[in-house]
Amino acid sequence: MDISIQIAQDLLEVEAVTLSPNKAFQWVSGIKSPIYTDNRLIIGYPDIRMHITSGLARLIMQKYPEVNTIGGVVTAGVPHATSVADRLGLPLCYVRSQPKDHGKGKQVEGHLPRNAKIVLIDDLISTGGSILKAAKALQDLGYEVIGLAAIFTYELPEGIMNFQKAGLPLFTLTDYSHLIEQAQQKNILTEEEKQDLLKWRENPWAWR
Repeated sequence: MDISIQIAQDLLEVEAVTLSPNKAFQWVSGIKSPIYTDNRLIIGYPDIRMHITSGLARLIMQKYPEVNTIGGVVTAGVPHATSVADRLGLPLCYVRSQPKDHGKGKQVEGHLPRNAKIVLIDDLISTGGSILKAAKALQDLGYEVIGLAAIFTYELPEGIMNFQKAGLPLFTLTDYSHLIEQAQQKNILTEEEKQDLLKWRENPWAWR
């Protein structure tokens, strides 16, 4: 089975993704959304963790063959980054959203070689703010971030533009298009609801 379909089915199966076309969720950003994603649920399912680890490891070696260090974005990206680093036998680091306010005040944890070529992993991509902030923290310390990877992306136009501006490629295991298609095939959504949710992705700020 295609990995994008497999992971989309996995997310729906364990209800890491909740679809609510008739009662929108409120995001912190103010966006009203027919979808809510909690990929932290994944870590409780060993089989799905294995799908994700294998998928991310293959994806990273295909897209970023020069990688020599794996990074995780705190907090939800860290379990998957750890598993991938173990699978590939590579050093691991993780990046906080802010430097610590105690101790040595570190924002990046882990021993990184000075010639590190880092792929950063997060669980979920909306506008890209968290993972791009983590990438900049590494770049500001003089490290090379060669690319980004994640489990799932909403494919929002704002996010796509932000990655283009940053000059950093992003690859994900699955995406909003595959997930909505699988939801419709499994009768979680009607065809009419599916089309409505596809409209949301085009302009989430103006949806309804």
